[in-house]
Amino acid sequence: MTQEELYRSLDYVNHSREKRAKMSALILENPQVIEPLMGIGFSVDDPISNSACWVLEFTAKENLSLLLPYLDEITANLKKVPLESSIRPMAKIGEYFIKAYFSKTSNETQKVLTEIHLERITTACFDWLIGNHKVAAQAYSMTCLVLLGEKFDWIHPELKMLLEKNYLTGSAAYKARARITLAKIKQNI
Repeated sequence: MTQEELYRSLDYVNHSREKRAKMSALILENPQVIEPLMGIGFSVDDPISNSACWVLEFTAKENLSLLLPYLDEITANLKKVPLESSIRPMAKIGEYFIKAYFSKTSNETQKVLTEIHLERITTACFDWLIGNHKVAAQAYSMTCLVLLGEKFDWIHPELKMLLEKNYLTGSAAYKARARITLAKIKQNI
C-alpha cells in the first residue's frame, strides 16, 4: 500500500468502530505503513489526521508491539497533536503503553519503554489534564498518571492537587473519574 493509497483509504474512515476496525485490520496486515500513518496522524494542518490517529489506536489495541519501534516518534509528538478528535486516541495509546509497562506480566513494552518515553507521556498527560480537553483524554491521563506515580514520587501529590482544584468545575464524568483516581492516590500515599 502506497502512502497515496493509505491517504485515500483514510478518507473513508470516520468515527464508526466498524470503519476504524476495518482500516486497522489493513494496517495489521501491512505494518510497513505504520510510519506513513503516523506521519499523517501527526500532521498539524491535515483534517484527515484524526482518522489516522483513530486507526493507530485500534492498531495499538490489537497489537501494541507493532508500535514499539516508533516509541520515540510517538512520545515526542503526543503533546503536539492539535485536533481534539486526535487527542483522545493518542491519550488512549499512551494508556496502552503505560498499562503494559506497569503490568505484572513481563512483556516487550517493559523492555523498550525508556525513562524519556515515560517523561514525555507524563508531560502530555498533565497537559491534557490542565488544558481544556474532553473528559476521555483526561480520564486516560488520570489512569496513566496514577501508574506513573508509582515510579515518579512527585506525580501523585501534583495530580492530587490538580484534581482537587478542578473538581468543582468539572463535568459529572470528570468528577466520577477524579474520585476514583483520588481514592487510588490515597491508597498509595
